[in-house]
Amino acid sequence: MSAARPPFPPFDEQTARQKVRAAEDAWNTRDPERVALAYTEDTVWRNRDRYLTGRDEVTAFLREKWARELDYVLRKELWAFEGDRIAVRFQYECHDAAGQWWRSYGNELWEFAENGLMRRREASINDVRIGAEERRLSGPRPAGEQNSLPLW
Repeated sequence: MSAARPPFPPFDEQTARQKVRAAEDAWNTRDPERVALAYTEDTVWRNRDRYLTGRDEVTAFLREKWARELDYVLRKELWAFEGDRIAVRFQYECHDAAGQWWRSYGNELWEFAENGLMRRREASINDVRIGAEERRLSGPRPAGEQNSLPLW
């Protein structure tokens, strides 16, 4: 049985923001095993054109992702919430093995189980090639920073 992961649904603005920040912080570790623990054993994902079922598939996916998306840095922002669901928008930057930098823009829809683990995640993501001089994310978000993500 998976451990509970507070805060629990139904979410209010404060607890939804806590969930979003916890996800951002975890993903910025780039630790697939740690990140996967936030999802139910039978979680269902759509990530771009990939469909995943179960924590083991999520862990394998994240290993692959961070093996090719180097120096990955992510920011997430609460978009909406209701009951056991949260919508976020996000941006992340990374470079590939050839040194090309990318900024990825996306939206996610999340649904949570009663124990606070995410049982469903749907992500739509677009990538934009950027130069190193265009980067605006240089590491995990500093404590207390609440900046809103720019549109582009």
